[in-house]
Amino acid sequence: MVDKDYCMSSYLTFRCIFDDDKEFAEGLHHSKDIPFPEDKKVVVNTAKEVAEAYKAAFEEKEKDTKLGIMLSGGMDSATLAAFMKPGTDAYTLRFIGGEFRGEDLRRAEQFAAAYKLNLHYVDINWGVVERNVNALMEKKGAPVHPIEPQVMEAALQAQQDGVEMLVIADGSDLVFGGMDKMLSRDWLYDDWVEFLTFLDPQLVLKDPVSMDHIFAPYRIDGDKIDYLRFIEEVFTHESSGVFCNACITAGMKYTPYFDPSSMVKLGTPLDLQRIRNGESKYIVRELFRMCYPDLPIPEKVPMPRPVDYYFKNWGGPVRPEFKEGLDMNKFTGNQKWQMWCLQRFLNIYC
Repeated sequence: MVDKDYCMSSYLTFRCIFDDDKEFAEGLHHSKDIPFPEDKKVVVNTAKEVAEAYKAAFEEKEKDTKLGIMLSGGMDSATLAAFMKPGTDAYTLRFIGGEFRGEDLRRAEQFAAAYKLNLHYVDINWGVVERNVNALMEKKGAPVHPIEPQVMEAALQAQQDGVEMLVIADGSDLVFGGMDKMLSRDWLYDDWVEFLTFLDPQLVLKDPVSMDHIFAPYRIDGDKIDYLRFIEEVFTHESSGVFCNACITAGMKYTPYFDPSSMVKLGTPLDLQRIRNGESKYIVRELFRMCYPDLPIPEKVPMPRPVDYYFKNWGGPVRPEFKEGLDMNKFTGNQKWQMWCLQRFLNIYC
């Protein structure tokens, strides 16, 4: 059913449309992620077991598929790269003439050199964003995440090099405890709702719709929340849906993407105390040491997107669905992206 107000509020809150039965407009159906089947995941408990699972996954996939990898300066993609064939094409995002996050580029170069990968830069600027965003929104049936245009650009470039499927280390944070801020404490319900709301619809929309019905099933003990189950059942799908849509929209031969880190699961619960003591993804850290014994472990950084730079002078949305006179100085670059992208989507489809 068409429920534009619900869809706008859901996108601003979660960066996706949570309810499969609600759409922005007649005939427009929003897409979601394509998760790896739970019953096919390999149970692991140690870095050595993860290494064995990764090795087996790549050996099987590389028999009949030409893979390329999105290689950042982080340890997740670095550990996947260590199990790929020498000569594999690797793609590293480079922003604004190479001036943004230069240290990431240098680490990616080291990782590629260590395993003899063929490193390519994917240059990203605002022109790339504008060139790709409409196709991404059309395929998704909804506004998109700010990293989707750049992932799509990497996929398009990889296709030109004959790559049939991209390797993307999306699942590692969720499987191995990389969401250190989310796991930093046992959350009270209201605090979690505030933390997990990317942009509160009440702040910017004239007719916001409460998303409390999404959070409410996870409330426990009155004022607490089962945040681990929320991450697994809600947050996971927003994250992987981003990469699915980018690769599918780009038209990769085999989609959505290949991620051995999402093909494993822990046999024992995460050690939250280790994570809260500063050792997020402790198993991946050990695996990184095995793969790159001479390199320091890079600390976790999200995939870069220079939205603060892109939107530093943006005046804000002007469509009637938005409140007038919004002070753009009160919003982050990512929140400005959401308003900009939502407005662009509405201009096209609504």
